[in-house]
Amino acid sequence: MDIMLTTLFVLLAVGASIYAWNNDSIMRQWILNPYQVHRKNEYWRFLTSGFIHADIGHLAFNMISLYSFGNLVEYIFSQVSPLGSWLFVALYIGGIIISDIPTFLKHKNDPGYNSLGASGGVSSVIFAGIMFAPTTPLRLFFIPIDIPGWIFGGLYLAYTYWEAQRGLGRVNHSAHLWGALFGIVFAIAIYPPVIQLFINQITG
Repeated sequence: MDIMLTTLFVLLAVGASIYAWNNDSIMRQWILNPYQVHRKNEYWRFLTSGFIHADIGHLAFNMISLYSFGNLVEYIFSQVSPLGSWLFVALYIGGIIISDIPTFLKHKNDPGYNSLGASGGVSSVIFAGIMFAPTTPLRLFFIPIDIPGWIFGGLYLAYTYWEAQRGLGRVNHSAHLWGALFGIVFAIAIYPPVIQLFINQITG
């Protein structure tokens, strides 16, 4: 694959989201509704829900985050494996699907629960990137200072875990948490020396 996969995934999400916003039946068919998956075996929702978003703000936040990290992770994967592009696809798509499994198990008997967005996949890409480049500075939209990636990652995991336990609001924090953990495990699985690389960078 000699294409920029990050750009492709961004374009697919933008196109799919706009299409779903203008077609209610598509939105209903593609959104993750655990009850429909459980009762009707509509497993495609695990994937399609990761390419549609609630509104322009939701889409922009996820795609800016993906674009900011995706190109870096694509490059890193190409350096550590001849299958780098395929590994990036597995990371992003795997993050979308696997991050929603806990949500499915929790809400499979709740017909009114829906979830959508690329957050699980985006989190997996960000945290895989943090494993390889933990001192890379990150800046939150509402905090105008740079934070080293490994510190941001720790704070993010603590926050998403806390919010997931609370279970309040409309944001699926569980998908954020499990996507992040998947990204960490994936990075270690494809390149075990990343653990020592991570330690060396944050202690150096």
